[in-house]
Amino acid sequence: MNALLNLILEGEKLDTQQMAEVLQTSEQEINAELKALQKKGILLGWRPVLNPEKLDEEQVRAVIEIKIRPERESGFDRMALRISQFDEVESCYLMSGGYDLLAIVTGSSLHQVASFISKKLASMDGVLSTGTHFLLRAYKEQGFQLIQNDISADKPAVSA
Repeated sequence: MNALLNLILEGEKLDTQQMAEVLQTSEQEINAELKALQKKGILLGWRPVLNPEKLDEEQVRAVIEIKIRPERESGFDRMALRISQFDEVESCYLMSGGYDLLAIVTGSSLHQVASFISKKLASMDGVLSTGTHFLLRAYKEQGFQLIQNDISADKPAVSA
């Protein structure tokens, strides 16, 4: 993988001058490479990693397994693209195994997410079935540990 992309993905937030120092190049070269990566569609944007338990607002996330009917000309792509365009859909992936698509859906309440699934997603022509799993607690997000090891030493170990 590109050294600049590795630095962005693995490092802390660095400005372009700091990136240039780490990679032993000029800041102008870093800016040019960033623009080239964006132009090629490799680097799509910058996104902070948030701890949902620390936010003051409620957010409900669900993982949806979706079985769809493939189409003659486009296979799974047309349906996957239609589903991924909903604002509620955070991510959408083509999968192998027991279902075709995996979608991560967000909303402000359990009712809002359930309503999206039943009224918009499951009712789409070509969607054969959905399986919903609501996320209860996040322990790690995009490589960042959200919950620190708070298991106290005075609690007995659980044994089989």
